[in-house]
Amino acid sequence: MSQFDAKAATWDADPVKVDRSAAVADGIRRCVPVSRELRAMEFGCGTGLLSFFLQPDLGHITLVDSSAGMLTVAAQKIADGGFDNMSPLKLDLATDPLPAERFGLIYSLMTAHHVPDTARLLQDLYTLLEPGGYLCVADLDAEDGTFHGDDFDGHNGFDRAHLGGLAEEAGLREVTFSTVFRMTRTRGEGAREYPIFLMRCRKG
Repeated sequence: MSQFDAKAATWDADPVKVDRSAAVADGIRRCVPVSRELRAMEFGCGTGLLSFFLQPDLGHITLVDSSAGMLTVAAQKIADGGFDNMSPLKLDLATDPLPAERFGLIYSLMTAHHVPDTARLLQDLYTLLEPGGYLCVADLDAEDGTFHGDDFDGHNGFDRAHLGGLAEEAGLREVTFSTVFRMTRTRGEGAREYPIFLMRCRKG
């Protein structure tokens, strides 16, 4: 069982995660022309918090994650809500072939910093976009490693200029950044603030 499988049942009980998802959804609405005609994919969806906030604004949404536990919770929420425009898909881009479907919008929240090869991730997401489609990546600004702690082996956030450069190298255009949320975590005797950016770009 992965760490995310173990956390799935209680994931939505954290109000910060809920507030963060709502703020990112608002950020996406501000920079992407969302519509019920738009087919979307959430990469690293977890329990689907972000997608449920965007569900009324989009056409079909494919919720992609490598954690079976997270997808089980997401599927139950879809069933409980009677949503006919959402479906879960177990997929690990590091090992599985890319799906055949293409999307007008792909988005992710706090997922990219867990993926070792950022350049390859952006190239894969570029491939999955329709021409003219939008990619929105919400994640941590570069930090000193205190967000996760010493046992974390992913990226300690991202430098915006570097990430934007990788997006352009993958073929994406119209790259913009905005700050959409600020998380506060207590470490030792003090509290630290961690900004969350939204990178929006487009397939030419």
